[in-house]
Amino acid sequence: MRKRLTVWAGAMLLAGPVVAADLVPPRAQPAPPSFVPGWTFRVTPYGWLTSLNGSQVVRGRGVDVNASFIDIIESTVGEGGSLVALMLNMEARNGRLALFGDVIGEKITIERSGLRTRGPAPGVGAAVGAAVDMQFQMAILEAGAAYEIGSVGPVAIDVLAGARYWYQKLDLGLDIATTVNLGDLSIGRGRAIARSGSVDWIDAFAGIRARVSLAPNHHLAFRGDLGAGGSKFTWQALATYAYDFKTTNGVTYSAVIGYKALYVDYVQGSGLSRYEFDMLQHGPVLGLSVRF
Repeated sequence: MRKRLTVWAGAMLLAGPVVAADLVPPRAQPAPPSFVPGWTFRVTPYGWLTSLNGSQVVRGRGVDVNASFIDIIESTVGEGGSLVALMLNMEARNGRLALFGDVIGEKITIERSGLRTRGPAPGVGAAVGAAVDMQFQMAILEAGAAYEIGSVGPVAIDVLAGARYWYQKLDLGLDIATTVNLGDLSIGRGRAIARSGSVDWIDAFAGIRARVSLAPNHHLAFRGDLGAGGSKFTWQALATYAYDFKTTNGVTYSAVIGYKALYVDYVQGSGLSRYEFDMLQHGPVLGLSVRF
């Protein structure tokens, strides 16, 4: 009898850990990143190495623009001028919902090599001179919301909508010796200057975004949108890769690289008051993202 009790007790000791383990509920699996409860925030200052391709009309005088980022650098810093470019992207996310904003501020110069004089706008007559340079200030403010509509494996799909505010102020320098009808132009530094004054408008847009988690700390994002409103038509495309290189005290730091293209076709006025900005801005983006 004692021998049987000893065997039975030994069997219970061996089986005990298994039974206990079976009684402990399984650990909850971590929620997908987009469904972490509460708000998370991401702030990304970035640089956009912008090239410009399109056409510009100021006070009825038009030029075709074909300037790479290198051309713009040479026309500003290389000529003793200054290049100002401020960019900041922000996003706040709670579950499926995200609110986002983007700020772009630029002050650049394009020299003669990046410009080609066009014929005059309708109603301007022969008031065209060879383009010498183009100096403009521009601000673009974007705000909107995105909502995750589904996910497949590591890919999450968002729909998005918002508005984009444009502000521009542009001076187009013309060779005074070849310019006819100077009455509405300013004269300075041996050139005729067509000044736009302040021009602004607002476009609404809608689009889609895909967020891809390639592996821990490696992320891709693809975005496209279409819009109109103040302009005749606008579109944007963006592709980025982000690498999370450090996490400390609940804050994640990521290096961001990608490519961004933004097009708009805006026209106002006619004749000598005509202003037109039909332009594609595109180039690499480099940034540092902070998420908390």
